[in-house]
Amino acid sequence: MTPLGIAIAGCGPAGLAAALLLHRDGHDVTLFERFDAPQPIGSGLMLQPTGLAVLAQLGLADTVIRYGARVDRLIGKTGNVERSVLDVRYAALGSSAGFGVGIHRASLFSALYDAVTCAGISIATTRTIVGSSLEAAKRRLAFNDGDASEPFDLVVDALGTRTPLAPPTGRPLAYGALWANLDWPADGFDGAALEQRYRRASRMVGVLPIGTPSGSARAKAAFFWSLRADQVDEWHRRGMVAWKAEVLELWPACAALLEQIDDPDQLVFTRYAHRTLPRPAEPALIHLGDAWHSASPQLGQGANMALLDAWALAKGLRESENLPDALAKAVATRVRHIRLYQALTALFTPVYQSDSIVLPFVRDRLVGPLSKLWPAPWIQAAMVSGLIGNPLGPLGLAAASSLSAGC
Repeated sequence: MTPLGIAIAGCGPAGLAAALLLHRDGHDVTLFERFDAPQPIGSGLMLQPTGLAVLAQLGLADTVIRYGARVDRLIGKTGNVERSVLDVRYAALGSSAGFGVGIHRASLFSALYDAVTCAGISIATTRTIVGSSLEAAKRRLAFNDGDASEPFDLVVDALGTRTPLAPPTGRPLAYGALWANLDWPADGFDGAALEQRYRRASRMVGVLPIGTPSGSARAKAAFFWSLRADQVDEWHRRGMVAWKAEVLELWPACAALLEQIDDPDQLVFTRYAHRTLPRPAEPALIHLGDAWHSASPQLGQGANMALLDAWALAKGLRESENLPDALAKAVATRVRHIRLYQALTALFTPVYQSDSIVLPFVRDRLVGPLSKLWPAPWIQAAMVSGLIGNPLGPLGLAAASSLSAGC
C-alpha cells in the first residue's frame, strides 16, 4: 500500500506500539498527546506471552524483561485459613509456553517511548482531542481550543475507555481497586508469583512483583486492594488505621508493605468498565486497545490486547491494497479473540469481585479443588497467558524468544 499520513491519538501501549510498527512500514506517523510531556498512568501490569510476542517483533522484549519481574505462577488463597483456590502455573502449557512479566507501567512506557523518540516519530503535545470530522476520504482531529489538525488518511484512536472519538458504550463495573507502588519486602512473598488473598468476593488484596524500574535502586511491588466504587468515600472516612487492620486480618504478611503507606494519597483508586465497540473501524478511523474493548483486569490482558491490536493494524495495512480492506482485515484477525476474552472476563470477574456469597462459596469449596485435576491446570494457564483461542496464529506471531534492537 502507498504510505499513508497517519495520526495516532494517545501515547499508551497501543498508540506507541502502533506508531513504531507503522513508522517502520514507511507511513508518515504523528502522535497526539494531551500532556506537556507524555507519561504513564497507573501502577503495575502483567505482560503475557501474547504481548511479549509483539514486543519481541519491536526488539523490546529483552528490555521489558530486564526491568520487569518474571512471573511463573498465580496464587490465590482465602484469608487466614490459607485454602488454595487458585494455583495457575505457566509450566502447565509445556516448556515452550513462556512466562508472564510483572512490570511497572512506567517501565513499559519508557521502553516504547524511548523507541519512538529514537525513531524520530513526531509527537504533538498539549493537544487535547475532543472529536474528529470526516472530509472526503480523510479525517481531521478536533482539539479543545477550537483548533483542528490537518487531514490524515487514517486516525488511530488509542485514547482508552473514555475516548471522545467513539460513542459511549458499555457499563462501569461496581468494583475497582486501590493501587500503590511499594518497595519489595525482604520476605513473606514469592518473587515469581502474583499472589492474592480473598474474603468471599468483596475483599481482595494482591501483591505483584514488578521488577526494578530504570533509575530505581530497589525492586518494587504493585499492591492492590479491591474496593467497590461507591465505598471510596467511606474508606477515606474510616482512616488508615482501620483499613490497615482489615488488610492485616486478611493477610498478615502485608505488614511490611503497609508500613510504607502513611498517606491515603499514596493509593490511587482505579475504576474499570466493560465495553466493546460494535464498530471498531469507521472511514479513516480505527479504535485500538481500551478504546475498542475494555474489561476488568481480572485476567490481566489489557496491555497485551492493545499490543496485539497494534500488530493487527500494521499487518492489515501491510497486506491490503486499500485502506478499507486493511481496516477490515485488522478487525477480522482480532475480533474472535476479543469476544472470547470479553466473555471470559465477564464470567470470572463476579467470582473474585462482587457482593455475591454463593459464587465465592462455590469457588472455594468446589472449583478450587477441581482446578487441580487435568485438564483444568492447562485451561487455567491458557486463559491467564492469553493464548487460549490461538490469537497469535492469525497474526503470524509465535511465542518465541525475544529479539534485541537499538537506535
